[in-house]
Amino acid sequence: MIKILNSQQIREADYFTIENEPIKSIDLMERAAQKAFDQIEGLLSFEKNVPIDVLCGSGNNGGDGLVIARLLFEKGYRVKVLLVDLGSKRSEDCEVNLQRCEGEVIKINESYQFNKNHVLIDALLGSGLSRTIERKLKQLIFSCNQNYQKIIAVDMPTGLFDENNQQGNQAIIEANATITFQQAKLSMLFPENAKFVGDLIVVDIGLNQEFIRNLSSKYFITEEVDVKNLVNLREAYSHKGTYGHTLIVAGEYGKAGAAVLSAKSAMKSGVGLLTLAIPSEINAIVQTSVAEAMTIDSGANYFELNINSLNRFSAIGIGPGLGTAEQTKNAFKALLMANDLPMVIDADAINLLSASEALLTHVKPNSILTPHPGEFKRLVGEWKNDFDRLQKQVDFSVQHQLYIVLKGKNTSISTPEGTVFFNPTGNPGMATAGSGDVLTGLLTGLLAQSYSPKDACILGVYIHGLAGDLAAKKHGQISMTASDLIAHLAEAFQQFNPRESQSLDESN
Repeated sequence: MIKILNSQQIREADYFTIENEPIKSIDLMERAAQKAFDQIEGLLSFEKNVPIDVLCGSGNNGGDGLVIARLLFEKGYRVKVLLVDLGSKRSEDCEVNLQRCEGEVIKINESYQFNKNHVLIDALLGSGLSRTIERKLKQLIFSCNQNYQKIIAVDMPTGLFDENNQQGNQAIIEANATITFQQAKLSMLFPENAKFVGDLIVVDIGLNQEFIRNLSSKYFITEEVDVKNLVNLREAYSHKGTYGHTLIVAGEYGKAGAAVLSAKSAMKSGVGLLTLAIPSEINAIVQTSVAEAMTIDSGANYFELNINSLNRFSAIGIGPGLGTAEQTKNAFKALLMANDLPMVIDADAINLLSASEALLTHVKPNSILTPHPGEFKRLVGEWKNDFDRLQKQVDFSVQHQLYIVLKGKNTSISTPEGTVFFNPTGNPGMATAGSGDVLTGLLTGLLAQSYSPKDACILGVYIHGLAGDLAAKKHGQISMTASDLIAHLAEAFQQFNPRESQSLDESN
């Protein structure tokens, strides 16, 4: 897992690395700026002749910018350094790199006229901002946003806090790309900040990893190696009973597709047996579409009957296409009260919980809820910004001892202990009908195979997103459907199963 640190912790890691590598601070700045420069060259590969303005402040972020400006100048770029007086003395390393700088260097203020045909590299403030932007600097930032068509931020877009951006009128650089050092900052993972961060590029500048491992954080980003370590391989002497029996309660009349999608996804998860509790009116559709599934009637047109003999199942998923009829609410309550199995709660089942605090009290600890932002808002109410939303998510998980999978870009998984795992896979093409039903089936199937709720969430969300990325490569994002996700689940799992990958290679 990649540990997400705040700016103070990053500074501590800087100092420790300087003292223990050992490396001079000026040389660590050179190393970081060189890594950023390498990325900038790639971003400017088709704009070699475009003039570049490097906006520099008086701190170490400004020092990074001065190194980048020098490297650009040495490579033949037309570069100009724009120095902004922030009312503070330059840091020692910034001053050294100002003396080393080649090319044109000019001091500017808020009335400077920027050239729309230039590219801007923002190295004004960087991370660690602790106060709101003052009026004159705010005017400068607004002018940058209005005039430059391409902006590349170094470490952090100027004006963006690394965690909580609660100042609604804060001026923030709107970068097309941000090159940040060592790891993403928390605020970079929030949807509301996408217009400031642009394309996020993380460069490893070699900070001491042992020191970072000993720092505390409750925020993490899942890595590929984490998923590889979670995937359980099939045992040679096993049978369908080895891999659990999933029950999915889904599909009111007119929404058979949701039941079908979740069922197909559950089967692709590797579960041994699958039963669908569905209304009799859609039974023929589901049985025809999912030959591997068994069915039981949950009512005529919607879920309204008690489900008996839960002890034959290993995990339960409920919600896809369920509806919110009063009879469904009563049947859901009866199921919650009778159930001791691991459970995934999605879609209309979440909406039923939102409408009834009493119903929520019957949800067993360690259950998994998978809301999209609208469903989550119905659960917890309004939030001020995405940091506030994250805190509400964590608080809800801790208070009710539940796992919350808040879907979207960088899907966040909060645990009963208050830890959050952000998922790096997935793409906008997955914003399509049925994508959440696929995730519900996948998570429930993993729970039935005895994955812990935490591991099922981390693995399921990553695989779901990876299937979306594989589907996008084949179909593109615009035309992607939920069925395309299901079609690529096998390929996603194969990437983490060395036995199967080897067998496939040999057969080819």
